[in-house]
Amino acid sequence: MSITIAFDVYGTLIDTNGVVDKLTETLGDIAPSFANTWREKQLEYSFRRGLMQNYEHFGICTQQALDYTCLFYEIDMSQSQKLALLDIYKSLPAFSDVIAALIELKNNGHRLYAFSNGNEAAVEGLLNAANIRDYFLGVVSVDPLQTFKPNPSVYNHFLNETNTPKDQAWLISSNPFDVLGALSVGMSAAWVKRSDKAIFDPWGLEPTITINSLAQLNAGISKIH
Repeated sequence: MSITIAFDVYGTLIDTNGVVDKLTETLGDIAPSFANTWREKQLEYSFRRGLMQNYEHFGICTQQALDYTCLFYEIDMSQSQKLALLDIYKSLPAFSDVIAALIELKNNGHRLYAFSNGNEAAVEGLLNAANIRDYFLGVVSVDPLQTFKPNPSVYNHFLNETNTPKDQAWLISSNPFDVLGALSVGMSAAWVKRSDKAIFDPWGLEPTITINSLAQLNAGISKIH
């Protein structure tokens, strides 16, 4: 059975830890914790803007989260240094398990889309830089709705844009909030647990499947369909 699969981009297909190498050049040992704070604040700002209905695209959330993180760690970073870090978000690498998994899913007749909080132009550029854009039928961004995941309207937007019934749609994400958002509107969802330390939110909803690598995705979906 052919299904439509929505792939989250940042942290699921694209390794956002790729920024750590650049940070290490200037920050040394605190680079991993700096990157983690930056990522957490980036998501927090998107959640807050969604709730406040005060939309700015994800790139602005990323920029403002970097400003916050510099203040938090009391680092006087120049504007050119900040711009260099923000540029890294345009060319982060794909995880090593991505291409083989996408090929396997396409060969089985599934319809693949990138589905992101990022605006369409940014996501298109990122996927092209990572050499994986050609595996997707298209990119579905939250930008036209001017809100962010996990707002239910975003997932319904994906279903409408791809002309897919809920029972034939899957979300694939390493972010528990994203998985919960998809499950809440009736989609199936795979949680990509890339770290043994990752915890799924105990909200009484469980992922349709949990995998440690995208290499396990095709087999996991086949068991359900």
